[in-house]
Amino acid sequence: MGKIKVLIIFGTRPEAIKMAPLVKEIEKNPDKLESIVCVTAQHREILDQVLELFSIKPDFDLNIMKENQNLWSLTSEVLLKTKDVIERVKPDVVLVHGDTTTSMAAALSAFYAKIPVGHVEAGLRTFDKYYPFPEEINRVFTDSVCTYHFAPTDMSCQNLINSNIPKEHIYKTGNTVIDALLYTVENHHEDVKGLNLDSGMKTILLTSHRRENFGEPIKNICHAILDIVKKYNDIEVVYPVHPNPNVRKPVYEILSGHDRIHLIEPLEYAQFCTLMKKAYIIMTDSGGVQEEAPSLGKPVLVLRDTTERPEAVEYGTVKLVGTDRDKIVSTISMLLEDEKEYQKMSEAINPYGDGLASKRIVDVIKSIK
Repeated sequence: MGKIKVLIIFGTRPEAIKMAPLVKEIEKNPDKLESIVCVTAQHREILDQVLELFSIKPDFDLNIMKENQNLWSLTSEVLLKTKDVIERVKPDVVLVHGDTTTSMAAALSAFYAKIPVGHVEAGLRTFDKYYPFPEEINRVFTDSVCTYHFAPTDMSCQNLINSNIPKEHIYKTGNTVIDALLYTVENHHEDVKGLNLDSGMKTILLTSHRRENFGEPIKNICHAILDIVKKYNDIEVVYPVHPNPNVRKPVYEILSGHDRIHLIEPLEYAQFCTLMKKAYIIMTDSGGVQEEAPSLGKPVLVLRDTTERPEAVEYGTVKLVGTDRDKIVSTISMLLEDEKEYQKMSEAINPYGDGLASKRIVDVIKSIK
């Protein structure tokens, strides 16, 4: 038998971060595996930053990003364009990641071609089809058409078993984001240019971009931040603001002009890792940050009402605070004022892995007959 052809398809920055260490691990096995990388560029500029950081040159770049694109046009473009790539490459297996529209549509495309699909970060669930939207249905659908389910934790494995996925198709691997984080922190220390943080201040790092937080929720988050910096004189907030106008407009209207609130452009991944290391508390509605920050000993407040990563809540590395202004303020206040509670969160064990997830996934792929 010749080399196993592995087509890896991703499109957003979070996918790129989590798939990059897997691409590099596949490249360590040139005698058995052939890696073909296809990016849809569902996110363009911020995707390219990650590709450059990990020295990945895509074999196919579909460049589908358009201004004001919607889920209908995005889904149809990914489906049709990945069809062409799959027909040209004729892979033995297609790998997709997580819960994006790229992952769902690419998995469907491979399924139509009767090519086995491997789902990296399989089995995550909130059990609410509208939260997060459309991610929850994307991941449920992707799991339904996959042959290989690479689940990060025991809980995600159990979710797959409960969905009637055969046990022999489920592999507990840990999460590849820990592979990416540990590699980046060790090899790429990069400070954020133009950001002068006062060493005597405690830094709160904030990220918020989820579709379900558009409108009033993001305004509530911003007002909570204002409350915090008014309440505590030793706090600085850094917010890399997502380019989506539904985020930028309210954020800049409410938070701009304050000397201890730094609104900056989205960061390259290595810079973001540096900022996570420097932060005292992290507030986010991102999935990946919930997994990464505990490896750096940082308490995480999740700006969502549910999470598909309940292990972090169970282990005590994150707290769900939603977008209620008072709850956000009271929880941050508690962490700032109660040193024991802060230590309890910062020293909790990260349930998401040890940095070897990519190797475990590649070992499974090498066994494909």
